[in-house]
Amino acid sequence: MVNIVLIDDDAVSNFVTEKFIKKHIKEPCRIFKFSSATDALNEIYKINPKYMFVDLLMPQMTGMDFLETLNEKYIKSEIYVLSSSVNEKDVEKVANCHKVKKFLPKVGVKQSIEEIFGKE
Repeated sequence: MVNIVLIDDDAVSNFVTEKFIKKHIKEPCRIFKFSSATDALNEIYKINPKYMFVDLLMPQMTGMDFLETLNEKYIKSEIYVLSSSVNEKDVEKVANCHKVKKFLPKVGVKQSIEEIFGKE
């Protein structure tokens, strides 16, 4: 069973991402959705996800704050930042974060999910 974590304060974005993942993943999976990075951080080590999709712009704790707090010693996830931000500083910050596999724009989430999990 593949564990996948979605962290985004936008419920619609989480819903859409979950639907695309379920459509394209070839293995049985469990998807855990969090609307708060703080809540996710409290549970992430128990879940031990294979994949994580993290939004950048969230209240309380941003996606970058979450990633900086995440202890790589205990989590070996493929981490993707899924964001609607087009700010070059955000994209650059993500590119310089060794924990992140790739920056994915929300507008292209369908194509990005297809690339990650394969086409039907």
